[in-house]
Amino acid sequence: MRYQITGKQIDVGEALQTHVRTELGTVLEKYSQRPTDATVVFSKSGHEFVCESTVHLSSGLTAAAKGHATEIYAAFDACAEKMDKQLRRYKRRLKDHHKDRTEPVELSGASTYILASEQDGSDDYDEPESLQPIIVAEMETRIPSLSVGEAVMQMELAGAPVLVFRNEKKDGVNVVYRREDGNIGWIDP
Repeated sequence: MRYQITGKQIDVGEALQTHVRTELGTVLEKYSQRPTDATVVFSKSGHEFVCESTVHLSSGLTAAAKGHATEIYAAFDACAEKMDKQLRRYKRRLKDHHKDRTEPVELSGASTYILASEQDGSDDYDEPESLQPIIVAEMETRIPSLSVGEAVMQMELAGAPVLVFRNEKKDGVNVVYRREDGNIGWIDP
């Protein structure tokens, strides 16, 4: 498994990197025998350290967790505990999908755009000069080909509010999202 352990304006020493590899490896070994790579990023927010980790599984699913603490090791431990809890919650489903799926999840490319907000923070909202939004950034993203159940699980594991996916059964683009009432919504055009 490949590890990428970095710090945003923080020096991540060899001892911390060894601790991350050991602890995260133990968590992943319990629940997923085939992780491909893990990214762990440390940063500082005010007086707290923040640890964000993302693990890509061979099935194509991604698990993400985030931890905060006043010490850097405690921030990682909180993050690893959240990752452990997520993977434990989805262990049965993850193992079932490994058996059903003989090939990794197929990914298709798409463009992602970040649009500028029309409001500049003032209370008065003026009519825009043009209906064309200003594009701030353009990035490439991947759209997985999943079943609806896998898409919901992927959204939960990643901690994302919404997931766009290609429905394996109907071969169309679908969306699952977290509703305000806590339930999951599914858009199937």
